[in-house]
Amino acid sequence: MAINLELPRKLEAVIEKAHQGAAEMLRPISRKWDLREHEYPVELDTLATLFEGIQGAKTVAFAGAEAFAAGERKEVNHNGANMSAALNVMEISWGDVALMLSVPRQGLGNAAISSVATGDQLERLGKDVWAAMAITEPGFGSDSAAVSTTAKLDGDEYVINGEKIFVTAGSRATHIVVWATLDKSRGRAAIKSFIVPREHPGVTVERLEDKLGIKASDTAVIRFDNVRIPKDNLLGSPEIEVEKGFAGVMETFDNTRPVVAAMAVGIARAALEEVRKILTEAGIEISYDKPSHAQSAPAAEFLRMESDWEAAYLLMVRSAWQADNAIPNSKEASMGKAKAGRVASDITLKAVELAGTVGYSEATLLEKWARDSKILDIFEGTQQIQLLVVARRLLGLSSAELK
Repeated sequence: MAINLELPRKLEAVIEKAHQGAAEMLRPISRKWDLREHEYPVELDTLATLFEGIQGAKTVAFAGAEAFAAGERKEVNHNGANMSAALNVMEISWGDVALMLSVPRQGLGNAAISSVATGDQLERLGKDVWAAMAITEPGFGSDSAAVSTTAKLDGDEYVINGEKIFVTAGSRATHIVVWATLDKSRGRAAIKSFIVPREHPGVTVERLEDKLGIKASDTAVIRFDNVRIPKDNLLGSPEIEVEKGFAGVMETFDNTRPVVAAMAVGIARAALEEVRKILTEAGIEISYDKPSHAQSAPAAEFLRMESDWEAAYLLMVRSAWQADNAIPNSKEASMGKAKAGRVASDITLKAVELAGTVGYSEATLLEKWARDSKILDIFEGTQQIQLLVVARRLLGLSSAELK
């Protein structure tokens, strides 16, 4: 089946609106909230209302609770909710990735809910849920299978105990998607995700992290002490399917990794556009009619970065398209996330270097984008984890066979 890269007209119109919102609403306040870490950017309430209005018109999906929900498809080859979410996240991240991560009800936790939750759960939770994703723990980083937070069934309730770190939107979200194990002795297959209200007995936000970048987005440490939730708050099936292993809960990443790749593609494009403007103003010609070796060093470097960006963009689009067309995309989602994360970090840092003192100072947003971009190569699985996933899929090996 051939990939269809031609965007529907309705998507083009909404993407244009998303770009306009990023340019007019996010860029002007980007520096302000970078300097005011841990404060909530109040302007985001307006942006969230705008997003919800567009979604309500059924013209586009964002990275929220309905973005990845399965729907009826009238075409075999089409660009749908996953493509829509990725492209819109790309545009908003071009404006400011930290503010994009802070928009109410549009985060990765919501995407996880819609990827795993049953229809009844989605209906019960409603549209007012703003969910943070709680996976990482003090004892592990990207190895999600090492989850030690426990969920024990006690009558009609699960009792959750454990600690989660680096929870994006953890102090602002209304709910938290918590990864926990039902039975450590059963291994990866026993890891499930649960929806927990943030303001619930036993849930404590221990602290907020001071970070290198994405400072407008809060990042919390959260402790769960004998947190009792209804057993219906387990997302998806409660059965421990050993033969399926960890695949069930990991399916969440097949939908969210293209979105993280889109964040990286968006911020990298912002840096490319800014450094091109700086180079042009300095009298440096960038030509597409001459080979790079026949051009100045800055021009040749820019062309290299631009080609890398194009590759990252196409990998991101491909993995989102596969998700829309029910084609397994685990390998491609990891390829896109790995490539885009590395490209974003490379391009933003190189842009600072090419711009010199202007890039290193706060005269432009280049130094901020360089700081913000690094997290996109880390969360949702580090570069090394993505390469492991790709290698396993290419070689047909399990996680136990290739570590």
